[in-house]
Amino acid sequence: MAHKLARLVETIVEQVATPYPVDRYLELVDPMITWRDARAKIVDVRRQTDRSVTLTLRPTRQWKGHEAGQYVEVSVVVDGVRHRRFFSPAGAAAHTDSLELTITAHAGGFVSRHLRENARPGMVLGLGAPAGDFTLPAVRPERTVLVSGGSGITPVLSMLRTLIAEGHTEPITFVHYARTPDDVPYRAELDALDRTLAHVDVQFHYTRTDDAEHFAPSHLDGLADADGAQVFLCGPASLMSAVREYADERGLSDRLFSEAFTIDTAPVLDPNQPITGDVTYTDAEVTTPNDGRTLLEQAEAAGLNPEYGCRMGICFSCTKVRKSGCTRNILTGELDSEPDQHIQICVNAPVGDVEIEV
Repeated sequence: MAHKLARLVETIVEQVATPYPVDRYLELVDPMITWRDARAKIVDVRRQTDRSVTLTLRPTRQWKGHEAGQYVEVSVVVDGVRHRRFFSPAGAAAHTDSLELTITAHAGGFVSRHLRENARPGMVLGLGAPAGDFTLPAVRPERTVLVSGGSGITPVLSMLRTLIAEGHTEPITFVHYARTPDDVPYRAELDALDRTLAHVDVQFHYTRTDDAEHFAPSHLDGLADADGAQVFLCGPASLMSAVREYADERGLSDRLFSEAFTIDTAPVLDPNQPITGDVTYTDAEVTTPNDGRTLLEQAEAAGLNPEYGCRMGICFSCTKVRKSGCTRNILTGELDSEPDQHIQICVNAPVGDVEIEV
């Protein structure tokens, strides 16, 4: 009854506040006073590596915490435009009073570079609800193997911290791949855990040093195939592919759980079906030759700036109407030519001539 009454009051207030939601008015007073939207204020900023920034956030009451391994939509206003991206919290699960994000600035990452260069205490970010199925099972594994590369460290670090916070004493192996030792955020913490907790084993492999080590089967032999072991994997496409191949060859695929931070958007080249046609962006009145890449990448190459979030088909913020033509979903390979359909331009590539409302 109380919940229904609160919802009724909320509806009445929003109707009175028309044409804008209540939170649009409240943020003029204080961005951290919200009726419905979740937000978070940056209270601490650390730059642990040359390419990353670690933010400690104090969220508003709407934040209910996350499960280890999940991701959350983060929005930031840059030059009057709100941009949305997805990042995985690095802290242990169940915390509702604080949130920790470590964001790696990539060459083409507009939001990640902005936060790396400009994040400061007092800045307020928008928060979405946590989502994603890359999580620890309710019954914790007898042996946990956490494998990450680059910025994929955050969700598996959240898993490690969660298990430790719960007092989990079964074996945990943390295997991380980075360019150099200086590129590992949380390196000091992980070294300390490796030294002080008998059941935690931390292994680093560096891919751009004199004795560079890329993934090799020996890195997981005796770990992933141990009785009761479950493997959680997050990292760049090359690492993900190598570990999946390893698991397939050893019959361990049912024990491997993974989350990708990036996807391979390179055109699939078939000599029997060459790339042809033009892409017409109807709103911009621009037409360019189809080069086989996703509609989002081709639009950006044409000088357009369509809205997007994750670039992985998760968030749906890049959804546009395909007026005509055929597209291929690069995740599933499915072809679709139904006119006037909403599609995600980050994971759809044109096949022949395509008209898209961009």
